[in-house]
Amino acid sequence: MAAAHTLPEAVRSAADRACGALGGNFAAVSVWERELGRLRVLANVGALAPGEREFPENECYPVNEFPEITEFLHEQWARGGEPHAWVEVAEPPGAGPGADPCAGSYGAYCHQRVNALRRRGRSSCVVAPIVLRGRAWGELYVARAVGEPLFDRGDADFATVLAAVTAAGIAQTERLEEARRLAFTDPLTGLGNRRAVDIRLDEALEAHRSDGTVVSLVVCDLNGLKTVNDTLGHAVGDRLLERFGTVLSLCGAMLPGALAARLGGDEFCLLEVGPSADEVVRVADELCRRASELEIGEGVACGVASTGDPIGPVRSARRLFRLADAAQYRAKAARSEKPVVAGRDGGPDDPVVRLADAPPQAPPAERRRFRGRPAPPGQGP
Repeated sequence: MAAAHTLPEAVRSAADRACGALGGNFAAVSVWERELGRLRVLANVGALAPGEREFPENECYPVNEFPEITEFLHEQWARGGEPHAWVEVAEPPGAGPGADPCAGSYGAYCHQRVNALRRRGRSSCVVAPIVLRGRAWGELYVARAVGEPLFDRGDADFATVLAAVTAAGIAQTERLEEARRLAFTDPLTGLGNRRAVDIRLDEALEAHRSDGTVVSLVVCDLNGLKTVNDTLGHAVGDRLLERFGTVLSLCGAMLPGALAARLGGDEFCLLEVGPSADEVVRVADELCRRASELEIGEGVACGVASTGDPIGPVRSARRLFRLADAAQYRAKAARSEKPVVAGRDGGPDDPVVRLADAPPQAPPAERRRFRGRPAPPGQGP
């Protein structure tokens, strides 16, 4: 479970190892979705019955059919006990013809479990509650086929321990997923952040070098954010950033697999891998149009750089960023309502390409600092 990157991978690993440890031929992990009143199966492993899938899309059971997970267990905990696994069988040992398979020591809540065992050709199962942060999170379920030895109390004790280990693994997976989300997400807009872009861009350029995959970068700078902050307040400025983030996400969805991100401050970007440069430019044009229609702000300055255009060799993420940023600088300086595209006005001799290739110069102190951007020729300190 520790090696898993997602919750489905983690619970599948738990089900697989628990199945082997308990000598079962089938195992599943389910989560109790309280708000929907159901147990939803996350993963099945082993000998799957007809209709069962390893990662089912919608295998759910109303909890009122399995009240032990919601009622019986909580009653036990309320009396100071500890959650414990239990065993259910399709045919209790020694039961005569016509006997109630749910009578006696197997508990009063096993009818649906027994029906499921019989329907799927299984002789017995052990069910262990998975408890997370003091609450029933779900269950670990392991079954044996007809003809195999029935589970007993010792198996239930062992399953209780395995469920506790599973709970610890789930908690760790959830913490890691949250840490990953925070590490690669801008907290204000919910878009990706610079770290997410850097990692994706490095991978994309590796693909470009190996098979010529087209990689495109759209860099945007919101116009008028400082004016909004100064005149209407930072709360309104934040709303502008969030609103543009939504527009960027919507436009990015027009391209398969595009990553929409906020680089910091009022700078945003779209990273596309695969679509042609013309497709990307069309989306960038739509982005500019929609940004100009926002109720606040002054639109957006947008620059595009794509390996599908004549911009010269792109051997590093830094070069593609410098090209897109230089195009965006040109768009801002010209107050262009459309994106400026590197390489489309003279290829390698394009003014944008020359600007990107110029040595960086520190801007005057009174000017806003553009991270990683060269100053225009003749305007250095």
